[in-house]
Amino acid sequence: MKKNIETFIGCDSEYGDSKIVIFGAPFDSTTSYRPGARFGSAAMRHESYGLETYSPYLDSDLEDISVFDSGDIELPMGSAEMALDAISERTAEILSDGKLPLMFGGEHLVTLGAFREVQRKYPEVQIIHFDAHADLRDDYLGVKLSHACVIRRCHDIIGDGKIHQFGIRSGERAEWTFARNGHTDIHPFSLADVKVVVENIGNSTPVYFTIDLDVLDSSVFPGTGTPEAGGVTFNELREALVLVCRNLNVVGCDVNELAPMLDNSGVSTAVACKVVRELLLALN
Repeated sequence: MKKNIETFIGCDSEYGDSKIVIFGAPFDSTTSYRPGARFGSAAMRHESYGLETYSPYLDSDLEDISVFDSGDIELPMGSAEMALDAISERTAEILSDGKLPLMFGGEHLVTLGAFREVQRKYPEVQIIHFDAHADLRDDYLGVKLSHACVIRRCHDIIGDGKIHQFGIRSGERAEWTFARNGHTDIHPFSLADVKVVVENIGNSTPVYFTIDLDVLDSSVFPGTGTPEAGGVTFNELREALVLVCRNLNVVGCDVNELAPMLDNSGVSTAVACKVVRELLLALN
């Protein structure tokens, strides 16, 4: 596997030396409102050079850790099934070498491709899900493979009691009913309960961590396909992701739903980059 020509800042180590492997999944063919998330992964890499590698929050530096950026997968825009298969293939390769896959989306459906392989390797895996949207529809306009259905498809794989959702503030009535009937562990509107759930899970259980950036308030992060008012601040997200990464056995993760052209100021992309920097440092 060769590193990408333009890597995320500080992530240019050799593959064999790296614990974490980044790859991009530039796919947004099932986006239900505003498209553009397919450009998120490339934008995060390019704009990351506006950051310092050093985090004053964590007193850590990307220059002191080893991360490999393998670039974006070339995905067929017209077939969700083929795109998910390609994502699964890349994830499986990374996992087979004993490394942690970190995927840049793309719309949130891409999580399913990575999660399938993580669950295959770690059958007892649980999911930590930060998002504005429940993503629990059984179908969206008759389509089962949609970004609006991704967590429901993950539930199909692992069943009740293993999906922990935070920050959710949008969804149709049937989604809320499904979650509140005990199929998922839902903590709506905020990230306040993350610490309690982390303590309950413990550090021996494998965890897949998925961050939909629209969990952030739309005044902080307007550059996304389906913005929702009432979200969390950057610092609330940063503190919660550190709790997850520092205290749980995270075996795979993703950051998704940046649509860079929907925020001409560039602030959303800058926020996404800083989330990724803090995530990388917290995982080490």
